[in-house]
Amino acid sequence: MTVVRVLADVVRLDKTFDYAVPDAWHADGRAERLQIGTIVRIVLGGRRLRGWVTEVGVEPPPGVELQPLAKLTGMGPPTDVMSLAGWAAWRWAGSTVHLLRAASPPRVVTRPTGTRTVAAGGGGSSQLGGPAGGRSRQVAVAGDGSLKGCDGLFDRPGSVTVLRCPPGDSGAPIAQAAARRGDSLIVVPTPADARRIAADLRSRGVRVALGFDDWAVAAAGATVVGTRTAVWLPMPRLAAVVLLDEHSESLRSEQAPTWHAREVALERARRVGAPAVLVSPVPTLEALEAGELWTVDRSAERDGWPVVEVLDRRREDPVRGGLFAEGLRDRLLAAGGRVAVVLNRKGRGRLLVCKACGELARTSDGRVAMRLADEELVAADGSERRPVVCAECGSTVLRNLRIGVTRAREELDALVGEPVGEVTSEAGALGPERVVIGTEAVLWRLPSATAVVFLDFDQELLAPRQRASEQALALLARGARLTGGRRDGGRLVVQTRQPDHPVVQAGVRADPSIVSAVERDSRIDLGLPPYGAQAKVSGPGAGAFIDGLRGATGTAVTIRGPRDGGFLLRAPSHKPLLDLLARTPRPAERLRVEVDPLRV
Repeated sequence: MTVVRVLADVVRLDKTFDYAVPDAWHADGRAERLQIGTIVRIVLGGRRLRGWVTEVGVEPPPGVELQPLAKLTGMGPPTDVMSLAGWAAWRWAGSTVHLLRAASPPRVVTRPTGTRTVAAGGGGSSQLGGPAGGRSRQVAVAGDGSLKGCDGLFDRPGSVTVLRCPPGDSGAPIAQAAARRGDSLIVVPTPADARRIAADLRSRGVRVALGFDDWAVAAAGATVVGTRTAVWLPMPRLAAVVLLDEHSESLRSEQAPTWHAREVALERARRVGAPAVLVSPVPTLEALEAGELWTVDRSAERDGWPVVEVLDRRREDPVRGGLFAEGLRDRLLAAGGRVAVVLNRKGRGRLLVCKACGELARTSDGRVAMRLADEELVAADGSERRPVVCAECGSTVLRNLRIGVTRAREELDALVGEPVGEVTSEAGALGPERVVIGTEAVLWRLPSATAVVFLDFDQELLAPRQRASEQALALLARGARLTGGRRDGGRLVVQTRQPDHPVVQAGVRADPSIVSAVERDSRIDLGLPPYGAQAKVSGPGAGAFIDGLRGATGTAVTIRGPRDGGFLLRAPSHKPLLDLLARTPRPAERLRVEVDPLRV
């Protein structure tokens, strides 16, 4: 009797059970198709459920009559992806079942689609040409601004390289270089990016699997192109890994377990010794700590960013000045083409500003805005309290600065003397208006713009989030992608009362390393990721779960909260935190655990 071990598709159970392979399956050949990852149907507790085979040829327990497998469904995640899912379940304190669901084909697959002929000693063939020789820590830029000579990024097996490139780079040359090495995994932020890269590679003779619709194609062997879930597709001969726009928050799963495509892709590359390249105009500290930084020529990087104009509002009256800085109207009219105006708030928000000197009320380190509460200034994240006194000039007269007013579009309409369109994440089709205002969604809805204006960049710089600076810089990079580089006439306009902030200066100088250096020092001092580990615990079961955590002894994990309905766990590294989360029983009530949350 052949026995297999099966993980039942039940999240709260997350447990394996042994089943017998029916004799009829041996007779008709179905038994030969059983391997680790195969999807089957089982009977458990009187219900027919889906499950994944985790072991084949298990020694049956003595004295136990095993139930037979109910049905052979088809192919599932291969052995390496099954193992990867188990690691990811620990890494993000979640259920293996959730991750195997993400890795399973959307439709029944009984065999791979097509065949792949692999040349001896290679990962496939294409019409991409051969790799260029030589190595350098810089990538060259062609006259049209596109990258060239990217093959050196993939020369070292098992290496991790971070490429900081201009915001407008398409990523196509890097994807082409990866595909020259063989079947590559290319992860992008959006479906539109995936279709664009896939079309380019196919036009060059590369066999491409585009996302999970091509699961069976990927299983046969192909270069995989897709959004974050592409990291779970089968790849029998993985030759290289590429993440484009590594800084994008869309590469992280919003549902728990909140896995990040960057870490999953890097782990997958590490296990097979494949080179990995993380590409971004503004790489995160996580990326910079994971690999070696490569750049383009400094002048090429600078040319790839638009001109950044800073409208310093410190000397303007915080009440009479309104939403628009002096000189903004002239810039809007001079832009000529389409202008995107970003106001990242739909309703009303408030910052406090000194009436005497125009400085914003901020914490002593300048990172978080302060608000008035019970005749005191209180940091938005609760980290600091002080009397109502301006830290810059000592004045006690502070005024509310209105931001994100609902009349912003009407006021802008009057300012420029022409109709102004409005865009939100919920809005429908774009109108014909030359000037368009909206939340940051406008940066994703417009294909291009002559200029991008950030009406209130201070709310990004002072957001009560640990990664506020990194996220604000990513907004500038997104705006820069719409406008193009300075040679194309691209222009960003930033209204702020903090013109010397590292993020603003990074934009002005087209040098993201300014922010990286400041952020690195700050996070090291505070023990924040990637120089520490965090997890946010929330939901109705959070209190009971935290009680269980508090009972643990000899742990390096600290617990903060409750705050805003959740708790924040901190540790000097991931292992003690993740081990503690793994061994603490989960309550019956709903619980959400986010490891290394992006917005805390």
